[in-house]
Amino acid sequence: MSEFWLISAPGDKENLQALERMNTVTSKSNLSNNTKFAIPDFKVGTLDSLVGLSDELGKLDTFAESLIKRMAQSVVEVMEDAKGKVQENLLANGGLKEKMKCLKIDLTSFVTHFEWDMAKYPAKQPLVSVVDTLTKQLAQIETDLKSRTAAYNTLKTNLENLEKKSRENLFTRTLSDIVNKEDFVLDSEYLVTLLVIVPKPSYIQWQKTYESLSDMVVPRSTKLITEDKEGGLFTVTLFRKVIDDFKTKAKENKFTVREFYYDEKEIKKEREEMTRLLSDKKQQYGPLLRWLKVNFSEAFIAWIHIKALRVFVESVLRYGLPVNFQAVLLQPHKKSSTKRLREVLNSVFRHLDEVAAASLLDASVEIPGLQLNNQDYFPYVYFHIDLSLLD
Repeated sequence: MSEFWLISAPGDKENLQALERMNTVTSKSNLSNNTKFAIPDFKVGTLDSLVGLSDELGKLDTFAESLIKRMAQSVVEVMEDAKGKVQENLLANGGLKEKMKCLKIDLTSFVTHFEWDMAKYPAKQPLVSVVDTLTKQLAQIETDLKSRTAAYNTLKTNLENLEKKSRENLFTRTLSDIVNKEDFVLDSEYLVTLLVIVPKPSYIQWQKTYESLSDMVVPRSTKLITEDKEGGLFTVTLFRKVIDDFKTKAKENKFTVREFYYDEKEIKKEREEMTRLLSDKKQQYGPLLRWLKVNFSEAFIAWIHIKALRVFVESVLRYGLPVNFQAVLLQPHKKSSTKRLREVLNSVFRHLDEVAAASLLDASVEIPGLQLNNQDYFPYVYFHIDLSLLD
């Protein structure tokens, strides 16, 4: 499973024993993999400031998760035909261990081997400063994401619109990739070449009758330019003064004259536009994908640091000073075992908050002083990490 539970309990002897009991039960029952989650000792400041930080970190956590999901979706959209390779592009830098510094590792490995990045987020700084650094970092990534993807998506949309025009039916599709100068009589005072859409079952009828649909039609002037599953696009050359009569007679025979004027400059412009858009998209693809990979990693790493900060702040608020708690990362083995795992945790840590433990059994019990329902609150500190970013 790509789901993790990040919990903490007080670090005194009784609760460390409770953690050991939890590890024993979850291991024997094959409920989860459990690993210690190292969090540095931060400068605590006042409890009032911690209460404010708790609220701010909650919002930042939600924002960071939303951002990395948007970035993951952007990778899907940019890769288009290579969507099967998306996951291998959603990686994180390998952490702080020297041998892993330059490696990209999968997200699960990063979370289970998490180490606080002291260089980027110094633990000796006040917590407010650390949170401010994370907030500014993620805000800048979001700003860049919007501008970069907007430019690429505009390009992609323009290209898709042009390509769509070439896939439409003969009545509406662009003709710049089909017609040639040689197909038309141009710069003639008297003659003009029209394009006529003929249903497939009427090809023979067209060949037999087009010369007699009107006076002054040039004999043997028709040629099939292109066709789709419904019909074909034929040229026919005639005198300008009989255009209206020819159109009327053609319509009576279920032949449709398509309004089209061969303008070499316009056709060249449209062809060049397609070439330019294809070239621009190709040029932007590589840099954008590289930017997404690098900054997805940065945003993801920041998100897990935010989870660590939330555990620290909530543990201090819940268990008091001096700071003394143990954080543990649980990875449930399967979805069906999460209910049993929750029961084990609630049983092992029931003594930390009898009211909360009781409320878990009785949905009608409200926890005094908390703006949470019993589904959000447990006797122990708990945060959820879901790595299913593309669901």
